[in-house]
Amino acid sequence: MNSPMGRGKGKRRLMSEINVVPYIDVMLVLLIIFMITAPLLTQGINVDLPNAPAAPLDPTDNEPLVLSVDREGNYYLNIGDNEDQPVDEATIVERASAVIRRNAQTPVLVQADETVPYGRVVTGAVLLQQAGATKIGFQTDPSNSERPRRR
Repeated sequence: MNSPMGRGKGKRRLMSEINVVPYIDVMLVLLIIFMITAPLLTQGINVDLPNAPAAPLDPTDNEPLVLSVDREGNYYLNIGDNEDQPVDEATIVERASAVIRRNAQTPVLVQADETVPYGRVVTGAVLLQQAGATKIGFQTDPSNSERPRRR
């Protein structure tokens, strides 16, 4: 008798192999996501940035030179040893001028806590100008830009 599943002597066997191609695709997507987000997670100083609806900068190959100002008004640079240690004004000019001399196209940013007096932020920008920076950007937090303005 012939069975409805198979005719003759050749029966179909179930294939018990795992198709790994979809798993490889998922793994590569996750790898790309982690490669992109890992450099973004390396920040030294926690600063409450002021909110502003500013457009993001164009991505460049140069890592930006960032001068951070914390709540107490201490300055930090993202270059050199001990990025989480405060630096004095002479060190800022010295390190920033070395970076700008090496590559004049290095983006220069000031990242200041929103509670820092404006004069302290301006002093930091002036120090960067003394080091040779011609264009200085201010880093803001665009996430809460819908906050009502004070008048």
